Amino acid sequence: MKVFWRKGYEGASLAELTKAMGINRPSLYAAFGDKEALFRKALERYEEGPTGFVREALAEPTARLAAERLLFVTAENICAAGHPAGCMVVQGALAAGETAEPVRRELASHRQAVVTALTERLRRAKTEGDLAADADPAALARYLVTVLNGMAVQAVSGATPGDLRKVAETALRAWPG
Repeated sequence: MKVFWRKGYEGASLAELTKAMGINRPSLYAAFGDKEALFRKALERYEEGPTGFVREALAEPTARLAAERLLFVTAENICAAGHPAGCMVVQGALAAGETAEPVRRELASHRQAVVTALTERLRRAKTEGDLAADADPAALARYLVTVLNGMAVQAVSGATPGDLRKVAETALRAWPG
C-alpha cells in the first residue's frame, strides 16, 4: 500500500512492490493475479485504515462537526509520520498513461463516492434544520472534497499539519449560516 501511495499506480515497479512485501514475482502473481489486482487490494486496505475516519466524520451529530472532523483529521493524517504524505486516492493515478485507465477510473469512482456520501449527509442535515435552508448540499460537498484533495496535494509539496489546519480554518469560514 505504501509503495502505491508514494509512487502512484504506474510509478510503483514490480521490483519495489515485491521487495516491500518480501515476496518474489511469481508469488505476487499467484497471490493477486496482477499489479492492478494488487493495487485494488491496497486501495481496500487504505480505505479501511488511513481513511477510515471519513465514515466516523460523517456520523458526527451535526454537519458542521462532520466538516470540521474531515478537514482537521485530514490536515493531521496526510502529513503524519509513518506513511507517505498526501492521499493515495488523489495521487494514485493522476499522472498515468492509457494502460492505467481502469485504475484512474477506479480512483475517480472512490473520490466521487466521498462526494456522494457527504452530499447525502448534508442533505439530511438540511432536512433536519442543521444546515442553512439556502445551502446547496451538493455544491458544499464538492467544495469540501475539493479542499481535502487540495490539502493532499499541498502535503506532498511539503505543507505541514499547521499549514493545513489554517487551510481547514479558512474553508470553515465559508460554512453556510
